Amino acid sequence: MDEKTRDRHVAEVRERGYAIVENAIAPELVEALDAALGRLERELDARPAENGFEGHRTVRIYNLLAHGAPFAEVPVHAAVLPIVEGVLDDGCLISSLSSIAIDPGETAQPIHADDMVIPLAKPHIPIVCNSMWALTDFTEANGATRLVPGSHLKPNPEYGGAYETIAAEMPRGSVLIWDGALWHGGGANRTDKRRTGVAMNYCAGFIRQQENQQLGVPPALARSFAPRLQELMGYGVYRGLIGHIDKQSPAQRLNGGGAFRSIWDQA
Repeated sequence: MDEKTRDRHVAEVRERGYAIVENAIAPELVEALDAALGRLERELDARPAENGFEGHRTVRIYNLLAHGAPFAEVPVHAAVLPIVEGVLDDGCLISSLSSIAIDPGETAQPIHADDMVIPLAKPHIPIVCNSMWALTDFTEANGATRLVPGSHLKPNPEYGGAYETIAAEMPRGSVLIWDGALWHGGGANRTDKRRTGVAMNYCAGFIRQQENQQLGVPPALARSFAPRLQELMGYGVYRGLIGHIDKQSPAQRLNGGGAFRSIWDQA
């Protein structure tokens, strides 16, 4: 992604709360992700959670990074990560990586903001930046994410309240990126086919991750990941201070060797 395109999408997220990057993901990766999710759903016997938020006809699979390829390609994707870094900063972390498959007959998810559980007065600087990868076409009829443009600059919504929304329609292979303060929710699926997406969510380096990456992903698998992916998991140190272990980085403990200079050593 060139710098001009990146900056345009970052500006969109800042101004209206979201951006859509159409046809961002190569068809081969989309197909690999879709096939892997189908296999995992069978192996894990994944079923709807049957609650008002996660849905009664929505199948979700969490902690996807623990399953390695092809999911390891998602957090570091060149068409997505640079935009997220522009919204947060390059010290951002993986908050969670999961799939959301909305089956026919599912009702609309309650409108909410992804950072509602964090007790900070709004508006505030972006601390969460999330993305939805379209593994099928996203349409208003099949449950495309509903958005309230500009709402990231407002206080939290009343959970499940009635609000005027737009549908984030996009073709297969596209990615919706939004500020975690934006009011939104999954749509109702009024078609006879499943709507499938991958939710690749990030948070600022000083915020606790939604999914615990260090315990959720086996260390042996984490060691096989590229250094940047390890950093995104939380094996780095934010701004030379947050996350160190006795003045060592978590990556040093994971991989052995290496060096780390704290913020105080750099002063």
